[in-house]
Amino acid sequence: MLESVHTETQSLSAPSPTDLQSRLQITQFASDPSSTASQPGLDVIQGLSKTPKTLPAKYFYDDQGSQLFEQICELPEYYPTRTETAILQAYAAEIATITGPSELVELGSGSSTKTRLLLDAYVDMGLASWYCPIDVSGGILKQSAIHLLKDYPTLNIHGYVGTYEAALAALSPSQLPTRMICFLGSTLGNLNPQECEHFFAELTQALQPGEYLLLGVDLQKSVQQLEAAYNDSQGVTAAFNLNMLHHLNQLFQGDFQVNHFHHQSFYNLDKHQIEMHLVSQTAQKVNLAALDLTVEFEPAETIRTEISRKFDLETLKQQLRSVSQTGAQASGGGEIAAHKELTPLRTWTDANQWFGLVLCQCQEKAQVVQED
Repeated sequence: MLESVHTETQSLSAPSPTDLQSRLQITQFASDPSSTASQPGLDVIQGLSKTPKTLPAKYFYDDQGSQLFEQICELPEYYPTRTETAILQAYAAEIATITGPSELVELGSGSSTKTRLLLDAYVDMGLASWYCPIDVSGGILKQSAIHLLKDYPTLNIHGYVGTYEAALAALSPSQLPTRMICFLGSTLGNLNPQECEHFFAELTQALQPGEYLLLGVDLQKSVQQLEAAYNDSQGVTAAFNLNMLHHLNQLFQGDFQVNHFHHQSFYNLDKHQIEMHLVSQTAQKVNLAALDLTVEFEPAETIRTEISRKFDLETLKQQLRSVSQTGAQASGGGEIAAHKELTPLRTWTDANQWFGLVLCQCQEKAQVVQED
């Protein structure tokens, strides 16, 4: 069941307040985007009550966490952002040519920096522009939307503040002939294989036949390069990881002593994934009053806060092809079973094969099942 929402038209400042107001709509999910449908914080209770302890990566992203992540993307050790950006700079025009006029829906939009490369490609081709950013951080979404509207005079934006699941289910019909959902930054790697399969099914459900999905994925490479990217010399990644505890304190009346934990990150070669942990530096007890939860920690016990899986492109394309959504309708000769599938069309990588983009199209295949 969808969470209740309200939609507002933002009151914006100069240069053209009336024009900007008419081009921006924000749908805000009434309940906190960090909550589950059944109980706010249920995933926190579940994660901290098991061994080993875990927390969902979505709790990184309050406004402070979103700002810290933007800083991470600028770090010299953190190659994914600049590498993906370079691929988009080289191939955005080709993507726009393939899709034609297309509404852009971006999951985890953040500052929308890379989105500008796609918008530029559509504008250069004289195509209309519609953009639907989805992010759990309302502050950075609204700030980014204002900047985009000022820089793109013909752009219209409908933003969604909430989780991917809720926003995808609530998407309005596309305002343009087709739609492309963009999931960039290798955020896909934060999902384990089972979650990834479920997420692909949700994307397939959200897309209509003929619409597109653009994925950005980090590829497998040396352990040394990967571990350096998640243990930067300036400590920004550590601050980002520890900020999750501040966020939990605010959301759930917690008393995490953040200075009693430290950041740890390493590459799990067997699972092809970076793992980020928060390590308890002492025996301690933490209370989350709003959840009626008390958690005990042993010295050196960890909370896994993130995985970041690294992909092989051929394996990923096989996984995408295996996803399907089935519907049925009656016909004169029997029942037509309609299958929506994600079909990879093109892939692009950088010269070092560090990062990849995959463009898929949702396609419908029908088969008549004869009645007995």
